[in-house]
Amino acid sequence: MQFSPAATLPARLVDRGAEVLPGVLVTTAIALIATGIGAVFPVLGSAVPAIVIGVLLSLLRPRAMRGLAATDARIQPGITYSGKFLLQLAVVLLGVQLSIGSILQVGLESLPIMLTTLFVCLLGAWLVGRMLRTERRLTTLIGVGTGICGASAIAAVAPVIGAASAEIAYAVSAIFLFNILAVVLFPLLGHALNLDPHTFGLLAGTAINDTSSVVAAAGVYSTAALGFAVVVKLVRTLMIIPISVGLSVMEARRSADGARLTGRRIAKLVPWFLVGFIAVAIINSLGVIPDAPRDALVQVSVFLIAMALAGIGLSTDVQALRRAGWRPLVLGAILWMLVTLTALGTIAVTSGWR
Repeated sequence: MQFSPAATLPARLVDRGAEVLPGVLVTTAIALIATGIGAVFPVLGSAVPAIVIGVLLSLLRPRAMRGLAATDARIQPGITYSGKFLLQLAVVLLGVQLSIGSILQVGLESLPIMLTTLFVCLLGAWLVGRMLRTERRLTTLIGVGTGICGASAIAAVAPVIGAASAEIAYAVSAIFLFNILAVVLFPLLGHALNLDPHTFGLLAGTAINDTSSVVAAAGVYSTAALGFAVVVKLVRTLMIIPISVGLSVMEARRSADGARLTGRRIAKLVPWFLVGFIAVAIINSLGVIPDAPRDALVQVSVFLIAMALAGIGLSTDVQALRRAGWRPLVLGAILWMLVTLTALGTIAVTSGWR
């Protein structure tokens, strides 16, 4: 019997570390600068400066790296690693702020709002998409991306409906703009409406598209809102599963080419960081994590978030936003406003503003 995979694991980990290190150093430098800016201007936090610096640098990268393709290729793996894995790891670490009891409570409290906003978003996508004459699969991707969890939902649904790579790029580009706007505008909206951290966390978790934007907006608003918003957002992420199953059935009826979901694939739709988040929350619920390490882990997660958003900013394809045209952007904007207004209305009716 051969154990070559286990035997070569240390070497493969070293190789992977060497591959991502250059890009991770870049996102670390940006996160340090962003943390300094956040210390001087606490209202900004470190998340907003990190993603803004990343986007600005993404505009300069093609010109700065002209003739330095090797350098650009060396830093890209670490930038991608920061924007994906480190963000997910940061979310896992945020579990130290919560307990299983609070997760169950948040799920029950936010479920009516999540279901209402998702229904309105998907219905709006169908109606507005037909009015704007956007392509069916592109409309579906923007609808689920806005109604559930941005790029993660798009990535999960795309193979189910047989979306082309160009359609995926269109949808991600259209939604990304509103992710950035949400980070800036939602805290202002929350302060204008005088929302307490709990209510703002509920709003951010149900009305902002992507996990990174939820984390950034809630982190800017207050630390108390951050943990609650993440739980709401993670519960909302679970909506990927029934929506994907439903779309799979619809595609199977429409065309034999539609991808079908097996039980194993359905299980894979549950993000690993959701499982990790719950596991950390269970450990925290047992009371085995002392206060000092818990506070340190929270600070580490905040810094990892800044690194992740720096990576996302650096990966932004501004030209892709221009190529997408105005129709997907209009569709995304309308759906974004519908979800926000529906979330505010449902919160006012079901629980009231605190």
